[in-house]
Amino acid sequence: MSRAVWAAVAAGALFGAGLALSGMTDARRVLGFLDVTGGFDPTLMWVLASALLVSAIGQRWVLHRARPLYAARFQLPTVRDVDARLLLGAALFGIGWGWAGYCPGPAIAGLAVASREALWFVPAMLLGFWLHDRFVR
Repeated sequence: MSRAVWAAVAAGALFGAGLALSGMTDARRVLGFLDVTGGFDPTLMWVLASALLVSAIGQRWVLHRARPLYAARFQLPTVRDVDARLLLGAALFGIGWGWAGYCPGPAIAGLAVASREALWFVPAMLLGFWLHDRFVR
């Protein structure tokens, strides 16, 4: 495998380890964060704030380089428009996250610990990806 693939595997493993260490592979913890009128669990807020801080520092450091380590150029988004597709996609993501307590990263990390929820969520997510590619693109 190329160095770029190993770097991607290492980044994914680090992300998954962070999710597992913080307890974010437990859908009940995420749902507890979203339950502001009941058993609110603020843990996710601290995980998100920590991730934002590390990401902000890392992005500033990386973008000072002339180019990425394993690519010819940086691939940064150029479109900044907020349109109906973006709003609909964000709403569907949020509804799915609130309903299941999972988003793609924690769901895949949940497979590593044989989470029952992840075992049904990940195939449904992959089916959604396939349906999108088949009918939307």
